[in-house]
Amino acid sequence: MTHPTTTQALHDLGVAELASALRGRKVSAVEAAQHFLARGKAHQSLGAFVAFNEEATLAQARTADARLAAGTAGALEGVPIAHKDIFVTRDFPSTAGSKMLAGYQSPFDATVVRKLAEAGAVTLGKLNCDEFAMGSSNENSAVAPVGFDAPAPVRNPWDTSRIPGGSSGGSAVAVAARLAPAVTGTDTGGSIRQPASFCGITGIKPTYGRASRYGMVAFASSLDQAGPMARSAEDCALLLSAMCGPDPDRDSTSLDVPAENFSAQLNDSIDGLRIGIPAEFFGEGLAPDVRTAVDAALKEYEKLGAKLVPISLPRTELSIPVYYIIAPAEASSNLSRFDGVKFGHRAEKYTDLVDMYKKTRAEGFGDEVKRRIMIGAYVLSHGYYDAYYLQAQKIRRMIADDFQNAFKSCDIIAGPVAPTVAWKLGEHGNDPLADYLADIFTLPGSLAGLPGMSVPAGFGEGGMPVGLQLIGNYFQEARLLNAAHRLQQATDFHLRQPGGL
Repeated sequence: MTHPTTTQALHDLGVAELASALRGRKVSAVEAAQHFLARGKAHQSLGAFVAFNEEATLAQARTADARLAAGTAGALEGVPIAHKDIFVTRDFPSTAGSKMLAGYQSPFDATVVRKLAEAGAVTLGKLNCDEFAMGSSNENSAVAPVGFDAPAPVRNPWDTSRIPGGSSGGSAVAVAARLAPAVTGTDTGGSIRQPASFCGITGIKPTYGRASRYGMVAFASSLDQAGPMARSAEDCALLLSAMCGPDPDRDSTSLDVPAENFSAQLNDSIDGLRIGIPAEFFGEGLAPDVRTAVDAALKEYEKLGAKLVPISLPRTELSIPVYYIIAPAEASSNLSRFDGVKFGHRAEKYTDLVDMYKKTRAEGFGDEVKRRIMIGAYVLSHGYYDAYYLQAQKIRRMIADDFQNAFKSCDIIAGPVAPTVAWKLGEHGNDPLADYLADIFTLPGSLAGLPGMSVPAGFGEGGMPVGLQLIGNYFQEARLLNAAHRLQQATDFHLRQPGGL
C-alpha cells in the first residue's frame, strides 16, 4: 500500500489501509477526522448525515492519537466511522428518523457504539434512515438532514435521482460517496444488504443475537440485528470482530457466543466450496440485468474452484406475508412506549390523558409507521391472533427448516439481493406493496436468523450497482466473509466509485 502524503487521498483508503496509516503515524486521527467531517459537509446534498458534533468527534480523535503514541492502540484506533441514527449515542442526538424523538439525547451509548469506541473508532456523526427503520428506500425519514430545513430523502450517489435503498440508506451512501470509511447499519428484513447492493458496497448482517441490540431503537425485536457496512469484506470483518460478543446483562436476545476474529480466515482457499443456488431466487420477477451480473459473479466462483449446487427454498414467496405479519406485530408492541409521557414528542394541546396519547402519536409518527402499527395491532387482536400471527410463526419455523435442509447439500447459499437495481425517487409513490415485494430475497434469511451479506457483483441498467447475496448457516460469518473476500480479490467492483465525488 502507498500511504497518503496528504489528507486529499484519505477518503480513498479503506478501514484496513487507514488503520495501517494511523498506526504507522503517516496521518493523525485528528487529521483523518477533520478530513471526513469536511467531506461530509461538502457533500451534504446527498442527505446522508442528520447530525454532527465536531467537538465530540475531535475529542475522540485526540484520545486516539494519545493511544497511538503510547502504543496502546485498539484494532480500529483513530478510524472515523458513522452510526445509523437507530443507535442511541451520548454525544449526538438520537432520533431513529422520527419526529417522535426530535431533540432526544441519550444518557448512554448503545453497546455496538461502545464496543467500536473501545476498539478505537472515532464517531463522525449520525446517519439518515427510514423512520424507526421501516422502509426499503429511505424516503420515510421525518428528520431534516444536515444542511436541509426540512426532511428529505437520501440520494444514491451513483444517480441522485434514485433511492439508495433502506432503511440503512444514509449508511450505504456515506460509504459509497467516501464520506466515511465504514458505518453501522441494522437489518430487520434486509436493511443492510439491500442498500449495500443498491450503492455498490459490502454489508453483512450477522447471525441473530451475535451483536447486542441494547441501545438500538427497537422495530421488530426477533428480527433486528446490527452489522457493519464498508467497501470490502476485509473492512467488514474488522468492524464485525469489534461489534460482536455477548451482552447478557443488557440484552436478553444476546447469544452467549464469544467474539471472533473474523479476519483470520479471509485468505483461506475456497476450492471445493459448495454454493447453493436456490431455484426460487432466479424465477419470474428477477430483472435480466441483475441476473446477468449475478451469473457472472457465480462464474467467478467456479473459476476459484467453488462448485454450484442447485437447491430449493420452497417457501420463499411466503416470506413476504410472514414478515409483514410478524414485524408489524412486534413494532406495534415496541412503539407503544412512544406516548408523550416520559420522553420524545408530546402534543401541545389536549384535553385529557387519552387525548394526549392520540394527538401525540398522530403528530409524531409518519404514514409508514402508522400503517405498520395498525397492521400489527390488527393481527394481534382477539379473534385474529390465531389466524394470522400464530400461523405466521409456524411458517417462519418451516422457512428456517428449508434452509437447514438446503445446508445438507451446500456450504453457503448465493443469489440476488433484490429483483432490480435501485429505482427512481418517488417511483413507488403511494404503493407500499411495491417496496415490500422488493424484499423477497432478503426476508427468508432474516426470518431464519441466518447471517447474510451483500457483495458488489457488477452493474445493471443505468450503470447502477448490483449486489450478490451470500447466506450462511448459523455462526458462519467467517466463511461468508472469506467467500466475499476471495471474490473481491478476483474482481474490482468494490473499488469502483460514483463519478463527480
